[in-house]
Amino acid sequence: MSPIQRIAVTGASGLIGGALVGHLKSEGHTVQRLVRRPATSPDEITWDPKNGTIDLAALEGVDAVIHLAGAGVGDKRWTTRYRAEILNSRLLGTTTIANAVKHIQPKVFISASAMGWYGETGNRAVTEADRGGEDFLAVVCREWENAADLAGEVRTVKLRTGLVLDPTGGALGKMIPLFRFGVGGKLASGKQWWSWITLHDVIRAITFALENPIAGPINLTAPNPATNQEFTSCLARAMHRPALFPVPGIALKLAFGGFASEMLGSKKVMPEALLKAGFTFDYPHIGAAISALVDATS
Repeated sequence: MSPIQRIAVTGASGLIGGALVGHLKSEGHTVQRLVRRPATSPDEITWDPKNGTIDLAALEGVDAVIHLAGAGVGDKRWTTRYRAEILNSRLLGTTTIANAVKHIQPKVFISASAMGWYGETGNRAVTEADRGGEDFLAVVCREWENAADLAGEVRTVKLRTGLVLDPTGGALGKMIPLFRFGVGGKLASGKQWWSWITLHDVIRAITFALENPIAGPINLTAPNPATNQEFTSCLARAMHRPALFPVPGIALKLAFGGFASEMLGSKKVMPEALLKAGFTFDYPHIGAAISALVDATS
């Protein structure tokens, strides 16, 4: 077991946060969740990211801080107001928690980011050494990671997370019902690269980052990205359904607005830092990953 014993987590109610908290507790760690209301139990700590306040006394003595909170980029249409919410929820929250980390000096600070850092990559594979993009999400990720640097000398890990696969939520959770009813298919040409990772391997990778002396950005993506057509073909095969209904790009733009550019864009992101550090993926290939996840729903 890792010597890290007491861990504070923001975003503990999200897809990743909920699974992570359960895993850490199962490993014997004490987990305290940061909540945006008065704490009502010993495993809660109050914070207000919008106003930049946090209960520092309750945070004193934690061994690690894991910051996952932020408005979902695919939850709503990208109106001007929601774009501001996407940015501000990350910038204000990360600034608040990073300043607290600098004060309390835990062993490690792990802060969420996203593969959106790289912008559009086309068919070009990118690693942590590559520069960021210039589109909206790339700018958000740059500001997000800059805010994490306010933690100062504390070992800081930035999780550039890809498309997280789990049948209980996220993109796969939304796609499974469509394919079950036989109305799934590739998005537009299907040639765009999707850099994906199972939720199972996300939790393993975060735990790995807690226990090993790595720092800086790490790409939370499987080592074998898939095109959207490969992805949807694997899903159809695993569900024993056809993938007959490609979704035109214009329909995605009408339905999702600005976020459609992320669904139609291509990101071929490689987990070089994790692989060099000795991390191994339980699910490195999309076919086996989707088969296992679909089987878990039956």
